[in-house]
Amino acid sequence: MKKAAVIDLGTNTFHLLIVEFEKEGFRELYRERRFIKLAEEGIETIGAVSYQRAIAAIAAYAKKIAEWDVDQVQAFGTAALRTASNGPALMQEIKDKTDIQIQLIDGDKEAALIHQGVIQVVPMQKEPMLIMDIGGGSVEFIIADQEQVYWAQSFPIGVAVLYKRFHQTDPISDQQKLDLLYFLERTLQPLKTALKATPCQSLVGASGTFDVIENMLGEAEHGPHCAEIDASRLGLVNGYIIASDLETRLAMDKMPAERADMIVVALLLVEYVCKVAGIQTIYVSAYAMKEGMLAEMR
Repeated sequence: MKKAAVIDLGTNTFHLLIVEFEKEGFRELYRERRFIKLAEEGIETIGAVSYQRAIAAIAAYAKKIAEWDVDQVQAFGTAALRTASNGPALMQEIKDKTDIQIQLIDGDKEAALIHQGVIQVVPMQKEPMLIMDIGGGSVEFIIADQEQVYWAQSFPIGVAVLYKRFHQTDPISDQQKLDLLYFLERTLQPLKTALKATPCQSLVGASGTFDVIENMLGEAEHGPHCAEIDASRLGLVNGYIIASDLETRLAMDKMPAERADMIVVALLLVEYVCKVAGIQTIYVSAYAMKEGMLAEMR
C-alpha cells in the first residue's frame, strides 16, 4: 500500500499527517501539530523566532517522513507564506535543509481542498451548507453541498490579523469589539451577498477554533471525526470567554494554552457569521485541508 505525507503550513499552525492509502479512504499512521505563529510579529514579515520555529518543525517532520518510508509528500503554504516578505526565503531554506518543496496555494485552491476534506466526514445535506475554516492569516468560506461548490472566497482576516488589530487590552474592551464588528460588516459584504443568493442554516467549522467550541459544549457525534452543536448554545461559550482576561482563559478547563490568546477574536468572528447567516446547527469537522490534499493524491 502506498504511503503519503501531507504538510499544511498555516499561519499559526504547521500540521503533518502520514497515511497509508487503502482500497477506500486511508489509514492514519502518524499525526503531529506544532504552533509556529508565523504572524507573531505581524503578517508582513515573519519574525526571527517564528522563522526558526518553522525550520525546526519541518526538519522534525522530514525525519518522521523518512522513518515511515513515505512514497509521496506534498507540502502546501497558505496566507502567511503568501504575504510575508521573507516567505520565499523561508521556503527556500526549508527546501535546502530538508528537500521538502513547499507549494504556495491561493485562497480559492485552499477553499476547494477544505471542501474535499470536510465532505469525507460531515453529513452533508441536500440544502447548501456554509463551510468556514479560520486560519491565522485568512478565513475561507465555502457554500456547498455534497456534490458542488456554489460560492467560495478567502478573506485576509485570520485570527492573527484580527488579534493584532483589535485585541489591544485584556479583557477586550467594548469599543474594540465594536470596531471589530464594524470591520467584519464592511469586509464580509461578499459573504452576505452570497448568503442572500444561497441561504444556509448549517455551518461546518473546520477544526481550530471550532475544536475549542466542541470541547466546551460537546454534543452529538456523527462518527469519530464530526460533532454536531446546537448554534443557540454558542453564547454559553462566548459570553464568559470573551469577557475574560488571558490569565483566566489559560486556567479554563479544556482551553488549549496555544489558543488562549486569539480565541476571543475568533469567537467574535464565529458569532458574527452565525448571526448574519442565521445558523441553527454547527458541525465541527476534524477533516479539512490536509484530508482534501490526500483526496487529490490518490
